Amino acid sequence: MLADTYGRPFTNLRIALTARCNLRCTYCHAEGEKAPAQELTAGEIAEILRVAGKFGIRSVKFTGGEPLLREDLPEIIAAVPPGIESSLTTNATLLADRARGLKEAGLSRVNVSLDSLRRDRYRKITGSDLLGDVLAGIQAAEEAGLTPIKLNMVLLSGINEDEVEDFLAYVRGNRNLILQLIELLEFNRCSSHGDIDRVEEDLASRSRQVLTRRMHHRKKYCLDGAEVEVVRPLHNTEFFDFCNRLRITSDGKLKPCLLRSDNHLDIRGKSGAELEALFCEAVRRREPFYR
Repeated sequence: MLADTYGRPFTNLRIALTARCNLRCTYCHAEGEKAPAQELTAGEIAEILRVAGKFGIRSVKFTGGEPLLREDLPEIIAAVPPGIESSLTTNATLLADRARGLKEAGLSRVNVSLDSLRRDRYRKITGSDLLGDVLAGIQAAEEAGLTPIKLNMVLLSGINEDEVEDFLAYVRGNRNLILQLIELLEFNRCSSHGDIDRVEEDLASRSRQVLTRRMHHRKKYCLDGAEVEVVRPLHNTEFFDFCNRLRITSDGKLKPCLLRSDNHLDIRGKSGAELEALFCEAVRRREPFYR
């Protein structure tokens, strides 16, 4: 297992399979990525996964853009080495017909990006009238056993802040569903930051139990049969103190930190000892990011 110079182990890998997406969310930052001329091939990703497994990685998350736009997604998932948990972040608009096949390929669970349970708001945020498809995708994922399903709700001021209770009601009593409230990142000058301080204080005051996850030291609140995690990459220094993740962009760059773009390493076409050395260098370049 690799650890950076701050003693933080590298145990988690996040791979963006594409920068393409079938939605146009108003706040989307795509982590600063633009669609590359050529995405990483399934073979290149398989080699990345092999090296990550050699270094003791415990989990890999496939993201996008929208990863379900990759027709070779089952092949990519099947390349995950034994002993590594694989998960997928998706908008779920295309998930209903593919959930069972992804489970059979070896996928463990899914995160679903969903910022509103109201059809008109969902259409306004995403530019598409596909809320019904998303809800069908969530149901299909649950039936296929891609659980627990985490619902990623980005808190948006004046847009969906009043829906937190609706989301709590949606996940309440269902152990297969966990709500994640996510702080908006500022990649595209979007000024719709929800009041995450107020929401978290309210959750804390009502919870029967508050847990601290190892991942980023984020808090999990348990209240009235609902589980809620709060993800705060901008205003929680512990997010970086306890980060254990490396990222790979869809154009083949190793990215040591979510909020930095000046220390990437190009791994496209690399394999074997050369790729292993680049992983070691990326981990060496990791350092906590503070505003």
